[in-house]
Amino acid sequence: QVRLVESGGGSVQPGGSLTLSCAASGLPAMPYCMGWFRQAPGKEREGVASIKGDGSTSYLDSVKGRFTISMDTAKRTVHLQMNSLKADDSATYYCAARLVCTLDVDQYMGATDFHAWGQGTQVTISS
Repeated sequence: QVRLVESGGGSVQPGGSLTLSCAASGLPAMPYCMGWFRQAPGKEREGVASIKGDGSTSYLDSVKGRFTISMDTAKRTVHLQMNSLKADDSATYYCAARLVCTLDVDQYMGATDFHAWGQGTQVTISS
């Protein structure tokens, strides 16, 4: 059974930075992929970034150039470095895992593409 545990959320001012981390256990051997999603109150869950084991990545247009997803395959961890944060980035952020990823990573940006989820971590951007 896959288990995902997020950490690193918090509250920062606009323009600030945060790094989210997700520790995974129970993942099979490659080719799994992982992603970060977010959900603000009253809005649908949206894909923020995804990454495959080969290092290929995909990003939501609104975070390109500001967010960076990375994965340590040996440690089964995935990180999301978030810079130049804006009020619109405020949401609960979720780590997700998909057990088999054979297509290009940009095909895995929807919530229904992923099989396992973390409990979420809150990110609040406020002055």
